[in-house]
Amino acid sequence: MIENWTKEFIIQRLLAITLLVVLFVLCFQVVQFFIVPALWAAILAYVTFPIYNFFHQKVKLSPDFSAAIMTVSISLIIGVPLVVGIFILQQEALSLISNLIYRIKVGYLDVPDSIKDLPIIGQQVKDVLWRINKNPEGTLEAFRIWVQSHLYYGKVAFDVVFSSLAKLGMALMTLFFFYRDGTSLIRQIRQALRNIIGNRIDGYIDSVGSTTRAVVYGIGLTALAQAMLAGIGYYFSGAPSPILLTIATFVIALIPFGTPFAWGAVSIWLLSQGHTAEGIGLALWGVLVISWVDNLIRPIVISGATKIPFIIIFIGVLGGLTAFGFVGLFIGPVVLAIGLAVWREWISQHRDEIFAPKEAVLTNNQMLLDFDDPEKTDNGKRKAKK
Repeated sequence: MIENWTKEFIIQRLLAITLLVVLFVLCFQVVQFFIVPALWAAILAYVTFPIYNFFHQKVKLSPDFSAAIMTVSISLIIGVPLVVGIFILQQEALSLISNLIYRIKVGYLDVPDSIKDLPIIGQQVKDVLWRINKNPEGTLEAFRIWVQSHLYYGKVAFDVVFSSLAKLGMALMTLFFFYRDGTSLIRQIRQALRNIIGNRIDGYIDSVGSTTRAVVYGIGLTALAQAMLAGIGYYFSGAPSPILLTIATFVIALIPFGTPFAWGAVSIWLLSQGHTAEGIGLALWGVLVISWVDNLIRPIVISGATKIPFIIIFIGVLGGLTAFGFVGLFIGPVVLAIGLAVWREWISQHRDEIFAPKEAVLTNNQMLLDFDDPEKTDNGKRKAKK
């Protein structure tokens, strides 16, 4: 009877676990597209939650109205530069294509002499230019054929852009609910993790919060400061479309030590166009001013706030970027911060064993062996009585 009951219990447990696994897989398939937007929304909501509390608790607005104000504000902060950047990029692309087609038609497509004088590819560039200028109509026809044969890539690019915009819209919509119900959601997650891991989860959650806030502020403030300084350099050096270049520099500056590739490329372009003074000036401005922002603000804000070595943050940012995409810039450091918190907790719990002198460890082990040996214990007691 007992054996039958045990078998039924085991079968029920296996069925329950199987159903839970199937349910988890199905839920993951359903929400897979929304994971990245939800992560972005969670990061934005957590970092800007004090502003929401100001509207909700200080101004005494309702949760729905406070969440709506924050969501609209974040949408404008993200949407306005994005729309302006897309418009400027479209205008620049149309101008570049029109100028290129006009030069090909008149048979006067050329590049600066500094490119034609390059030691390896200079002669190849000259040959290509000679063939294009010799037969402009044939070049344009070949270009049209090439575009028609590669329309699939345009469709792929359009799908990527549409998917990114859809994820952005989903993130902004999710952001509203994170503002309104964020406190309750965090409380439920904390309690669920406490049921599994115990009270130590509070320290881990605090580490996640401080790391997320420090990484977002450190990366965001550094990128914003570098982009503004680079924009000043672009404007005074006479670079084309300084606003568009500033926006592009901000995106590139989110990656650690990526800003030199932005202002460096513009400086090289200015030098190739014969603007030697402007190119050298922009390069000096980037080395002496822009790069120092990355070297000072980012380590001070991130490492100073989290008490985590900057090399850990640096590895987390780059590793998260390669593993999870752009959102990995913030996920990577958080994951390593949790690992470091676990490591420090384990070290603190076993500090006496790890850092004790070798002689003390041997003495303690010998005392334990003597205590486990009845003969030695009895002899010790007899000697003590004598």
